[in-house]
Amino acid sequence: MSEAEANMRRSFDVVIVGGGVIGSSIAYFLAESSDFTGSIAVIERDSTYAIASSSLSSSSIRQQFGTVPNIAMSAWSIEFLRQARAHLSVPDNVADIGLREPGYLFLGGPGSEGYFRAKHEIQRSAGVPSLLLTPDDLRERYPDLNADDVAIASVGLEKEGWFDGPGLHQAFRRKARSLGVTYINGEVSGLDRVGSRIGAVVMADGQRISCDTVVGAAGCWSGIIGRMAGIEVPVVPRKRCTFVLDSPANTPAGHFLHDTTGVWIRPEGHLFICGTTPAHENEADDFTLEVDYDLFDDEIWPALAHRMPGFERLRMLRAWAGLYEYNLFDHSAIIGRHPEIANFVLCTGFSGHGMMHSPAAGQGVADLITFGEYRQIDLTEFGIERIAANRPIPEHVY
Repeated sequence: MSEAEANMRRSFDVVIVGGGVIGSSIAYFLAESSDFTGSIAVIERDSTYAIASSSLSSSSIRQQFGTVPNIAMSAWSIEFLRQARAHLSVPDNVADIGLREPGYLFLGGPGSEGYFRAKHEIQRSAGVPSLLLTPDDLRERYPDLNADDVAIASVGLEKEGWFDGPGLHQAFRRKARSLGVTYINGEVSGLDRVGSRIGAVVMADGQRISCDTVVGAAGCWSGIIGRMAGIEVPVVPRKRCTFVLDSPANTPAGHFLHDTTGVWIRPEGHLFICGTTPAHENEADDFTLEVDYDLFDDEIWPALAHRMPGFERLRMLRAWAGLYEYNLFDHSAIIGRHPEIANFVLCTGFSGHGMMHSPAAGQGVADLITFGEYRQIDLTEFGIERIAANRPIPEHVY
């Protein structure tokens, strides 16, 4: 069947709502499995991906999480990213995601010592190669770093860094299409639910696409998609701004640095990208992408200059805004079948971790659809049932 013929069909075994890195990862892992023989469609309303979170991500990966489920997602994903070229290359395009692994350096202020030590014990139990540092350790390791108001720090020794996130997304998408996945450019306006099943996806132009399984991978729009199915998915947009700057200084040992203030910075070629943790106050369904330039002048630049005096000299070159798909319950992903809708699978709410965890999420959901269970990585704890049961995966920013 040609791609044109595939795009004309109105029935698929699996329909994935959302063609970003999560939806495209799921499509790839389904299509490459010899155990799955069904048809797959991915619906994406912005085929240019100009405002997609996957195109606007800072694209990093870390092992230094505070919960075992998220650590497991990172551990699985980094191994895939290291082999992305072998997995995702197609005859006319080599998948080169430019993975670099200099590690993360997290800094904690006074009062955070207990938190850091507790998280470090969890990381040690999960095999994460991280090291706790005292202020004196910091001064010895990183003499250009101002550690006067730092109480404790944690550094990742391997399997942490950053990569070309949009490149990974496009590699998943190209490979999925080469394996027969159909991408449909259009907007979903409804889900035709009858009882405990969704029978069809309704498009804004009135067309209906019938399906056996629907996957909700619409990122920060997932709350809207959930309401179409008559359920509540506690995922909202949260804007975060990223700034590109030039400076003669450098981060300590070229690390991804996460400051006590929430400000972060990492190298990007001969430049740097930086930002800060989004404010916890959030306006529901605010999808605007206007850059807050005052944020750089009032919060980010002062924090960088204080922590690394060399960054007093810098030029902010450009900036962009993107949206986190923020899970209001516990800041961790929601993955799995919905208990009230047998053929509705959710994969959303990563709260800033979607790009890094996309390989593990894609493999897990593909196994769940194909076999009815998780096989290569167990994502059971991410099920939406944990919300009603008040079993959070409490992932907080250092």
